[in-house]
Amino acid sequence: MSSISESVYAAGTVKSGQQYQAFAKVGGIIREVQVREGDSVKVGTPLLAIASEVSQLNQENAALAARNADIRANQSQLREAQAQIALQRRTMQNDLLQLTRQRRLWQQAIGTRQTLEQRELAYEQSKTAYESALLRYQNLKKELAFAAAQTRKNLQIAQQQAGDFILRSKINGVVYKLYQEPGEAITPQTPLALLGDAQQFVLELQVDESDIVKIKPGQKVLVTLDAYPGQVFTARVTTVSPMMNTSSRTFLVEADFTKQPPVLYPFVSVEANIVLQTKARALLIPRRLLVNDSTVLKSDGQAVRIKIGLRDYQMVEVVAGLTPDDELQAPGS
Repeated sequence: MSSISESVYAAGTVKSGQQYQAFAKVGGIIREVQVREGDSVKVGTPLLAIASEVSQLNQENAALAARNADIRANQSQLREAQAQIALQRRTMQNDLLQLTRQRRLWQQAIGTRQTLEQRELAYEQSKTAYESALLRYQNLKKELAFAAAQTRKNLQIAQQQAGDFILRSKINGVVYKLYQEPGEAITPQTPLALLGDAQQFVLELQVDESDIVKIKPGQKVLVTLDAYPGQVFTARVTTVSPMMNTSSRTFLVEADFTKQPPVLYPFVSVEANIVLQTKARALLIPRRLLVNDSTVLKSDGQAVRIKIGLRDYQMVEVVAGLTPDDELQAPGS
């Protein structure tokens, strides 16, 4: 009596954790590559720069416009408007004083009606002029504040656009591959670099469509790699893709290592067995002794029908039809 595990075979590759291809947001000519393959990077580390003369000029122009529109740079306009308010206030106050005097004289039957009306008209005009000066000052202040805010926002946009010409890392990890060199023309669809985590790796396995219904998250995976002959590493199924690759008739299954090799690299090929179920004590016979998956031959040549249970690539469990004492022979022997 021995243990046996039923499993599904899958081939695949290793992928770095957080692995991604980096693309630029803009097209142009690569001016400078600032890292080398194998370099460790952090979030925000510059990877490469794209020629951006026009963008730089736009940024400088936006900075000039922002400085010119700054409220502190336009205090002279505000002071001039305030001086006009003060002048109109004094004129209005003087016209009011003259009107008050003329009304007193009129009450004393001194002066003419026309003179009084002229004083009243002068006061109304200076009052209107004063209110207009106040309104012009308030409007000027709003316009200057709006222009300053607008130019600051344009400067931020220009700075953001200039930043698009520097490709930066999105992760803390390693630069595994650089696809382009300085002087090459690129578009936003051109892959520029491959980055990923140097410590954590995941498995991408291809499972045949005939077996995919047996695969579920959490199942144990036994992994072998050519780089580590004779060693078996373990993983757990994390994700089962619901979409079949129609060209290969396989499904993508992802798994995380629970026992990971000490050194790994992206795209290393692996072979894996996804364990469906395990039985610690089972009556096993070699699969080569089976005839039509249901019959075996005893040592005396007698054919015996058996019921089989779990199977792997070498052994099969006998559920009924044999005892541990039965001796068997291979077909054709």
